[in-house]
Amino acid sequence: MKKAPAAERKPVRILLVSDVEDPYLWEHFDADRFRDIDLVIACGDLKAAFLEFLVTCIHAPLLYVPGNHDSRYAVDPPEGCEDIDGRLVVVKGLRILGFGGSHRYNLGNYQYSQQEMDRRVARLRFQLFRSRGFDILVTHAPAEGLGDAKDPCHQGFSAFRKLLDRYHPMYFFHGHQHLNYGSLQSATIRYGSTTILNAFRYRIVTVPPPGAPSGATPAAGAPAAP
Repeated sequence: MKKAPAAERKPVRILLVSDVEDPYLWEHFDADRFRDIDLVIACGDLKAAFLEFLVTCIHAPLLYVPGNHDSRYAVDPPEGCEDIDGRLVVVKGLRILGFGGSHRYNLGNYQYSQQEMDRRVARLRFQLFRSRGFDILVTHAPAEGLGDAKDPCHQGFSAFRKLLDRYHPMYFFHGHQHLNYGSLQSATIRYGSTTILNAFRYRIVTVPPPGAPSGATPAAGAPAAP
């Protein structure tokens, strides 16, 4: 896959959203605050109407993965948005890998056992080889042991941790584990060379172009106030 030199590419300003339709975005939207957004990434459990609102008002591509509460997407997906569940896409020069759903805890849609998620990841092995890895991992559930919980619903996937260990992406964006749960999780985790961000409610992050000098420091926006 041929890519332009890093010097010719610019940092990408990304709006992350997940799990809660924040009133600041939906009911009190301020276009000026989001005029420099290049890409919107949704990490699941959000109304289709909310995603459609964002892609219309921000005028930037919107990528999403479904959460365990997004069964309605199967019959009424968010219009104007791109589903990257189980896919590797290249947007704004960034290789972005997506996996929706959570650990299986009942018979609902978008739920998987550890073995099922292993198989989903394995299906993209050749594509990952051809693309020489990826820059950003986008999921609904967290990785095992990295911002997850012990209950069946909120356990993380070992397959995601294996992806981080093998490909060392710049970023891993996920949702599912609400930051206002009793067992408060950190919104940001550093795992090797990967920055893991919990996208609960919304966050803004500036991602440097792939191949940027190691001294480049991405500027991650703070989570929205409750």
